[in-house]
Amino acid sequence: MSKEHHPVAIIGGGLGGLVAARVLHVNGIEAAVFDLEAGPQARTQGGMLDIHEENGQQAIRAAGLHDEFRKIIHEGGQAMRVVGPDGTVHVDMEDEGDGGRPEVDRGDLRDLLLNSLPDGTVRWRRKATGARPLGDGRHEVAFADGSTVTTDLLVGADGAWSRIRSLLSDAEPVYTGISFVETDLHEADTRHPRGAALVGGGFFICLGDRRGFLAHRETDGSLHVYAALKADEGWLDTIDFTDRAAAKAAVLAHFEGWDEDLRGLVAHAETIGPRRIHALPVGHRWERTPGVTLLGDAAHLMSPFAGEGANLAMYDGAELALALAAHPGDTEAALAAYEEALFPRSEASAVESAASLDTMFGEDGLEQMVGFFTSDPTATA
Repeated sequence: MSKEHHPVAIIGGGLGGLVAARVLHVNGIEAAVFDLEAGPQARTQGGMLDIHEENGQQAIRAAGLHDEFRKIIHEGGQAMRVVGPDGTVHVDMEDEGDGGRPEVDRGDLRDLLLNSLPDGTVRWRRKATGARPLGDGRHEVAFADGSTVTTDLLVGADGAWSRIRSLLSDAEPVYTGISFVETDLHEADTRHPRGAALVGGGFFICLGDRRGFLAHRETDGSLHVYAALKADEGWLDTIDFTDRAAAKAAVLAHFEGWDEDLRGLVAHAETIGPRRIHALPVGHRWERTPGVTLLGDAAHLMSPFAGEGANLAMYDGAELALALAAHPGDTEAALAAYEEALFPRSEASAVESAASLDTMFGEDGLEQMVGFFTSDPTATA
């Protein structure tokens, strides 16, 4: 196949890569995004995101999309509930509608970004398999379909298992000790009213004995649930997730004696699947290398327990694009400025995330979380 050249090539069409492309576009800089998926609707994006005023929303503002963003907010989604294993509600916070950390559906946000880009910006079915330097800051990227592209600036926005990261760092994600089993309960109010009443209208946390349930009310009325356990890395491999009944039984064996409505978040689910939680080393960084950088999980994968992953990815994308716009003709100065701010910013969030993991899944995780929310009534997860 013939070789393409792009001045800026962004590998990965997640939120961070799309924000980078959009903010570059707003500032008159062309970029191409390469994504492994077959198309924008290839899979459900899943999950609710709370978009923080200090980073995620700043990125959306830089993209010129804040008014449109306000239209996709899940009203009531900032509500928060903390529950014990016996079903007792210890914290019940309503959505005050202040907009500080509004909830949105990840898929809706991705669609907003995709629709804001010129046609053809995203190249679908382009799974990167590797990259190599060509000299003078230029790189070649190879794809699974046999094609290659060259670029003057290569941006690794390709997530936890980035193929671009190896150009900069030998670091690899490591298992954090926490495994999730994800479930969905569709049409919760009518089909699963007890679960719906338990979870409420927003975010839900239940902790006890180094395990628990985390859940969100989705915009379509479903419940998205994570049964979370401190477990050996191989534990999920012992479960046959193609046998839904057996998988549910295997998970529920770890929640014996818990409230039946809590157990119902697994027992009555329509879907069930595994997810291990990995993280890059706290403080991950690299030496400035001409013509290439990283953003989002590729740069600073962390556990989700600080709620910063998507927010940081979008903020990274915006900050990288703004740095390039501020240094026309001097890519290296732009990358140096971007990374100088990226490293301490991401390290601070990674420290917070690791500490939250230890707190939530420690011996007194429930008490610690109840204390956190009741001592600071403006706090959110």
